[in-house]
Amino acid sequence: MNQILSIDNSKKEKARKNRTRNSGPIEIESILKFFSIAILIFGVLMVASGSYSMYKETSEGSSSINPSISVEQVTDTEVLLKVSHDKALSIVKYQWNEEEETPIECNGRRQIETNIELPSGTNTLKVYAKDVNGKETEFSKVYTVEKDIEINIEANGNNIVLTASGKDILQYITYRWDEEEETKVDINDYETEQTIEIPKGLHKLTVIAVDVNNKTETEEQEINGVTKPELQITTDGSNFIINATDEQGIKKIEFIVNDEKQYVLNLDEVLPLEQRKEFEYAFPLNDGENIIQATVYNENDVSEALRATLRK
Repeated sequence: MNQILSIDNSKKEKARKNRTRNSGPIEIESILKFFSIAILIFGVLMVASGSYSMYKETSEGSSSINPSISVEQVTDTEVLLKVSHDKALSIVKYQWNEEEETPIECNGRRQIETNIELPSGTNTLKVYAKDVNGKETEFSKVYTVEKDIEINIEANGNNIVLTASGKDILQYITYRWDEEEETKVDINDYETEQTIEIPKGLHKLTVIAVDVNNKTETEEQEINGVTKPELQITTDGSNFIINATDEQGIKKIEFIVNDEKQYVLNLDEVLPLEQRKEFEYAFPLNDGENIIQATVYNENDVSEALRATLRK
């Protein structure tokens, strides 16, 4: 019986080894097939994803090209602005220097053309364009146009000296302060010079000159009308007295006695404004002759100087 069991066990062991030997290659082959199929599926998904992205980008109309801007000078005083793109434009605008921007309606167009008048003098034209996908372009160029009419404004004390000259005969000029009524002056000459009184305070002066061909030039300038302080030097017998007044307020007084030491009174550091519109200061006189040189400054740093000789 032991012999029979031994034979049976031998058969079972042999059968197990045969199963192990036969199953090894089959399992490896199955694994390789699985990974091959997985890699193939992954590749198909990658291709599909890339194709979808390309399709989506194309269908949405995105572009790597920015809008194109060109500016062509067609006359001495005019340029032609052209903006083009392969996609719809959403914003087109231009401005001179740092002035207010001028928008141009796009309405989904891909090409825009408009004429722009060149202002006289030297000015910088700035153009900005943007498409529906956010692609943008900027353009900037300096243009110089010789003026047919020249206007010059200069302050002279409490007055403005206004000069105007033209290539052709000037018909007239007008000027006004702020939004007040215009004053018209007939010229009928190639040039003119006018003197205009400056009102007190900060005001805007607008000057317009027109020639015989109805060409017009406008000049605007802000002007602060100030007056000089009033200064007096008197004596009470023992002292000399500096008396200064100014509507804007006295800022500082400087004085020298007999060309010696200089004295400085910085009133704005010690007195409120209301107490500095009229100010009086006394200083002892030396025995004999006293030469006093005084200078007073108001809040706008406009000064008035005075020299006096007094005796004690």
